[in-house]
Amino acid sequence: MKSRKLSRKRRRVTIVSAAAASVVAGVALVPNWSAGAAVTDDPTVDAATKATFQKLADAVFTDRTQALVDDSPAGKHGSRHHRLASGFSGKVRLSGAQSREENSALTELRGRKAVLAKLGEKYSEARTGVTLDATQVKGRQAKVAVTETTTLTYRKIRGNEPKTTGFQAHHELTFKADDKGNWQLTGIRGTDDGVAVNQVRKPPVVPQPTARPSTKAPTAKPTTAKPTTKAPSPVPTTKAPSPVPTTKAPTTAPAPSTTAPAVVNDGNPPAAARSATTTNPPAAPKNFSASGYDYKAMADYAAKHWNNYNKDYPDFDGAGAGGDCTNFVSQALKAGGWKHVPGYVYDHTKWFGNSEIQSHSFIGVNEFSWFALSSQRVTGLANVYQMDVGDVLQMDFNRDGSKDHTMIVSYRSPQGVPYLSYHSTNTYNRSVASIIASYPNAYYYAYRT
Repeated sequence: MKSRKLSRKRRRVTIVSAAAASVVAGVALVPNWSAGAAVTDDPTVDAATKATFQKLADAVFTDRTQALVDDSPAGKHGSRHHRLASGFSGKVRLSGAQSREENSALTELRGRKAVLAKLGEKYSEARTGVTLDATQVKGRQAKVAVTETTTLTYRKIRGNEPKTTGFQAHHELTFKADDKGNWQLTGIRGTDDGVAVNQVRKPPVVPQPTARPSTKAPTAKPTTAKPTTKAPSPVPTTKAPSPVPTTKAPTTAPAPSTTAPAVVNDGNPPAAARSATTTNPPAAPKNFSASGYDYKAMADYAAKHWNNYNKDYPDFDGAGAGGDCTNFVSQALKAGGWKHVPGYVYDHTKWFGNSEIQSHSFIGVNEFSWFALSSQRVTGLANVYQMDVGDVLQMDFNRDGSKDHTMIVSYRSPQGVPYLSYHSTNTYNRSVASIIASYPNAYYYAYRT
């Protein structure tokens, strides 16, 4: 039986008196236009309502960020911060359930702040801004996509911390309207695959990128490789399938550099050893001249492109393909001197990437580990605190044996704290201590490059 659509005439609501605009922490709120008025039709969302959606989102994420700021007398904000989101009422506000959810989130974040303080890390101030990207309204439900940009200033405890850490995150907010046309925020969902500093949820397990590589080979260098008549079988993963190659495997690829290390290949992907997360491990100084790589160039690349994607490469962020984290790290390593190893895209002993084609090891978390270890371009580190600039850290969020996230060290303090940058969520100079405090139960794999 077909459903019927009911056509109803919209009723105009007359404003009988002017409502004074509320101000919460300097943010002007839209007046409660529909208080006491009955609305039988689906409410409309005008420009002013959209603006208030954005302001409420800004208040929610500002509250979360401020929960991480030092509230001691030496702190700049902290205890003086009033919860902004609780001041919204009338036409746009938090639902009761979401208000309780935010209370829980703030409690967890304050606990994380205490853990970081014990590890010698504090934030003296913070700044969060939210932009509204899109609003989709269907009946009495609205989906609002926003981008959060947050910067936290490190408090100088040891004196050699970076100035700031920052990130950009994307969220989808769900609003529902009651019978009076008032909108309540009922849900917040992160749409990135990565790890934000004020994030309270565990990120989903990330599948490997599923983008189909082009059949064209990189053209940076002429090839001398002879075409093969039969492609090797794809290497199985321990989790979601790797990206599916095109029906015809590339038959040409850039010639390998004469300085590229030899590949050790017994036909099986190598296993990575887990790294400890305890502080003050035995020293493992890095020889910055032995490999011939430019580690400063790697860090400079991370600083330039952590939130400004390089158009010379594809962007896997937010495409449902497992995120852009390994693609970004591979780009930084390439900027520092890692050379292409040509071959078929799904051969874990090969590594190459540009705007037209990327090997699975260039963009896939587990495949990167297999290539990096089998090629001897990396060695495992016993402890994450032994990492230095240009080293790589991978995480297995749910400890299922399949790695989910890749990051690169962009700074190391003289006191021995590595700071990492990564995509999905786009983040710059976040300390390894902060990452571990957010995900204490994850497995970590640190690689010396």
